[in-house]
Amino acid sequence: MSPGKQASESDAAPPMAAGARLEKMRRRVRLSRLALFTAIAAGPVALCIAVMSGPTTVAAAPSDKPTAMRSAAAAADPAGYAQVFVDAWLRSSADGANSAQARLAQSLAPDVDLPDPVARAQPKPAAVTAVRSAQREDGEWAVTVAAQYADGRLRYFVVPVTADANGASFAVTGAPGAVAGPARATVGKSPYGVSVPSDGDLSLAVGEFFGAYLAGAGEVDRYLAPGVKLSPIYPAPYTAVAVQRVSAVEEAAAAGKVPADGTAVYVLVQVEARDSGGRWPLGYELTLKARSGRWEVAALESGTAQDGGAR
Repeated sequence: MSPGKQASESDAAPPMAAGARLEKMRRRVRLSRLALFTAIAAGPVALCIAVMSGPTTVAAAPSDKPTAMRSAAAAADPAGYAQVFVDAWLRSSADGANSAQARLAQSLAPDVDLPDPVARAQPKPAAVTAVRSAQREDGEWAVTVAAQYADGRLRYFVVPVTADANGASFAVTGAPGAVAGPARATVGKSPYGVSVPSDGDLSLAVGEFFGAYLAGAGEVDRYLAPGVKLSPIYPAPYTAVAVQRVSAVEEAAAAGKVPADGTAVYVLVQVEARDSGGRWPLGYELTLKARSGRWEVAALESGTAQDGGAR
């Protein structure tokens, strides 16, 4: 099963679980009422027992509250606010406190001093991006922001930010601090360990699909499994597409013949796309299913599933 597929299923699980809990609560309430009516008919003693035991049937109701609290905390993430501040701060100067960037930086952090670079000695960043947010305690965050310069330099700053519980207001509480960048994570072994022949039915089907999807060479729908909807990129961004390598999770993808109908395989495809600006190496995860002696695309994934492809 592909990583994208697992993510889709796990994202769908919480609503189903919540619905199951709600249905269980409803059944318990109905049973409690039935027990109460039966106790009334049975007499005063049985009625007393039913009333005393009744409240335990609905004690599970508060279980949804932690989820709501986590959602509120996630909404309060001040990464974007810190990114805007650092961008303005790096573009401002104490000598030009009335410039637009300096006024913006001071409006976001009135108590933070502006930098004082020598004229033309410090280039302005080409891009500023928040790369990490860490919540220290309630309402207190440390946001790491990366500043990229045109000459290839990359600098990281950590910014202390406070946020209210609803994420409606933020404040930078201290000057940015220059820090080392995040360490490179260890990459696990790829699940796509099966090499698929470049001249096999699966590779050819994938090549035709991407020709339609990326270069507008035909209709995308003809390569999709029944029930799958996938919109092509329009206008087509590339003029030519060539499949460089296909790797799969299942051995069935490398078989000489298309397997039985309904067989599903998960593949990683490396594509070379070309346009007037040059050559672009691209990567995609696909789910394919066998039907009537051919491979059809059942889902296109690249980080997240596209257009609700069938699983």
